[in-house]
Amino acid sequence: MHHPTIILGAGAAGLMAAAHAGPGTLVIDHAKAPGEKIRISGGGRCNFTNLYAGPENFLSENPHFCKSALARYTQWDFIDLVGRHGIPWHEKVLGQLFCDTSAKDVIAMLLAEMRRAGAEMRLQAEVQEVAHGPEGFTLTTGAGVLTCDSLVIATGGKSIPKMGASGFAYRVAEQFGHRVTETRPALVPLTFGPDVLSLTKPLAGVSLPARVACGATSFEEALLFTHRGLSGPAILQISSYWRETKPISVDLLPGTDALAALKEARRANGRRAVGTALAELLPTRLAAGWAEAQGLTGQLANTPDARLAEVARGLQDWQLTPAGTEGYRTAEVTLGGVATDGLDSRTMESKRVPGLYFIGEGVDVTGWLGGYNFQWAWSSGWAAGTAIAAKRA
Repeated sequence: MHHPTIILGAGAAGLMAAAHAGPGTLVIDHAKAPGEKIRISGGGRCNFTNLYAGPENFLSENPHFCKSALARYTQWDFIDLVGRHGIPWHEKVLGQLFCDTSAKDVIAMLLAEMRRAGAEMRLQAEVQEVAHGPEGFTLTTGAGVLTCDSLVIATGGKSIPKMGASGFAYRVAEQFGHRVTETRPALVPLTFGPDVLSLTKPLAGVSLPARVACGATSFEEALLFTHRGLSGPAILQISSYWRETKPISVDLLPGTDALAALKEARRANGRRAVGTALAELLPTRLAAGWAEAQGLTGQLANTPDARLAEVARGLQDWQLTPAGTEGYRTAEVTLGGVATDGLDSRTMESKRVPGLYFIGEGVDVTGWLGGYNFQWAWSSGWAAGTAIAAKRA
């Protein structure tokens, strides 16, 4: 059976491309339902974009590659689409936009747009082989052979393998002579050795605002103590920049002069214990755990300036070297992917194989936490879909 366009992957990018690629488009996915990562995202509310989405919020071997697609299909375009479908939404922190009701609203919207465009979908279909010849692409599936003129790879990366994620996009890319950059889990909790875990385990569940830095990059968001180490938005963000053996720095009191606060506490009531003073600056459980770990005993009045300065430095420049990450099992995205030097930034089409397109997470463009990766899915999917439609016109 022949189709003008076949899109492999019924996720965010694939559905977006299907809504613009023209009638006769077929979307294939091995899952039982479309948009599964959309469904679970944002606690079931889908953080579908970010008000501040721009090229500076993305990591790539070529930081300029994403500019074209992001500029031609912006967050405002997607917000307009959401509005036209009557989906209520709200802004949380830092420009993050969420559905008021359910992420299923976004999936339903994309499916409606896809149907309106004349595209079809085939689920629970495994693609076993992809070939290319003078007549186009040939796909061998469990249900038979399919052919198409344009083939879009929108199968994502390796994150959350229990939902069927795999390296399929990378295998297809390499099959057709494309380079694939190093891939690794991103937006993922960090794990630590026994020395750090002795502090973090008893504090599991404690959260507070923090600034976390790795090299010259830092993020100021919530930090969460866990049984395995540290998580929360600040850690997930910095995980995309962290590499093995590199330390990170944690400021548990961003925007506060910890030394000045401790000296003031001593002046106001020197008979208090140091740990009691810390409880005015930190969550109670953290203050108690920190005081115990640092051996902070005795009264403030008997604590010299040098010791207070040491305590303050520890709170505002806590140096940690992660042992690793929790891996693809909990990673929100995959860092790296199909190298952008082999793709046209305006259309997402392969420079090596005409009619072959790569979009979404499988490409070496990775966004920050907070709706940026969905915006890349919308923008890259739109770029490929409209390019295919224009070629057919």
